[in-house]
Amino acid sequence: MTPGSRKVAVVGVSLSDCGRVDDATPYALHAQAARRALADAGLGREVVDGFASAGLGTLAPVEVAEYLGLRPTWVDSTSVGGATWEVMAAHAADAIAAGHAKAVLLVYGSTARADIRAGRRTGNLSFGSRGPLQFEVPYGHTLIAKYAMAARRHMLEHGTTIEQLAEVAVQARANAALNPEAMFRDPITVDDVLSGPMIADPFTKLHCCIRSDGGAAVLLVAEELVRDCRTAPVWVLGAGEHVSHSAMSEWPDFTTGPAAVSGRLAFERAGVRPEEIDFAEIYDAFTYMTLVTLEDLGFCRKGEGGAFVEKGRLLVRGGELPVNTDGGGLSAQHPGMRGLFLLVEAVRQLRGEGGERQVWGPDGLGELPRLGVASATGGWFCSSGTLVLGRD
Repeated sequence: MTPGSRKVAVVGVSLSDCGRVDDATPYALHAQAARRALADAGLGREVVDGFASAGLGTLAPVEVAEYLGLRPTWVDSTSVGGATWEVMAAHAADAIAAGHAKAVLLVYGSTARADIRAGRRTGNLSFGSRGPLQFEVPYGHTLIAKYAMAARRHMLEHGTTIEQLAEVAVQARANAALNPEAMFRDPITVDDVLSGPMIADPFTKLHCCIRSDGGAAVLLVAEELVRDCRTAPVWVLGAGEHVSHSAMSEWPDFTTGPAAVSGRLAFERAGVRPEEIDFAEIYDAFTYMTLVTLEDLGFCRKGEGGAFVEKGRLLVRGGELPVNTDGGGLSAQHPGMRGLFLLVEAVRQLRGEGGERQVWGPDGLGELPRLGVASATGGWFCSSGTLVLGRD
């Protein structure tokens, strides 16, 4: 087998303890997720020669690799916000295909909720005031306000309603109700979303992701290692990445996110069309992110996202395109930089491990889904990574 011709599979995925975790450090959550992912694959840590992590330590991922007892010969610390993990997975797949590594472990862990509860940190309203951001910070542009402005623009240009945006939260919660690991499972209604406290117009509280603790890990390997694993492989079929802007003033169109590019590239490289996808895992820090990413990925035309999310289309049970099958960041868990959790859930769905929330193929007769997409957004629509995954 010549370098560059290898197929790449995900063979191990796991979450650490998630939700309310008051008695663990971020390092401990990294380790817990990593151990569980390796156990899921049935492999020992000695096989891991590639490592990727971001968000923890001064020299991430050097500190985390040392904590885990790893000495990798391939490493990545790309950090582009929530899209980090899809971009890292794409880089890892390229490295494995080229023969630079045989098994790459991606790991994340955060105690974002516990740290605030214990007073170790405060809620951050912005990413700082250096560089291009200095021209926006004086005007009070918080992170959430940037998403809120983009949502308002979509509402103005395309007639999207606040009720349609609220439907995203309602359906995410309905999916979470089927997930025993989700942090919030009680049903909500559109009226519940609309009547909540205002956070940044037009977003009320339930339009926004929850804050939780938690970690995740994903193990990618070269195809020759698949036979040594206890799990069925989920193949990386295509990937795309894109960065759009840093300053909002440089974003040419608030109604189109970077997934419009990363998604197109991923589908082209996988040789599939959006209409062939059985389910989608989409980064959902806010309801608008889900809606506009559905448009950007080609599941509906630009401006039609509002109509698309109506009538239960995103539901695991009865939805035409189940989206965020675990409940997403709006209901399941969101410890920050949530992109790795999208990959974990996508793999579980393709392996038939969804339990009550399992998605079935288009015939509805018990066939497992064959194709899924995970698409994450970073910053304030600054970056995107999209992966198309499939099973044998």
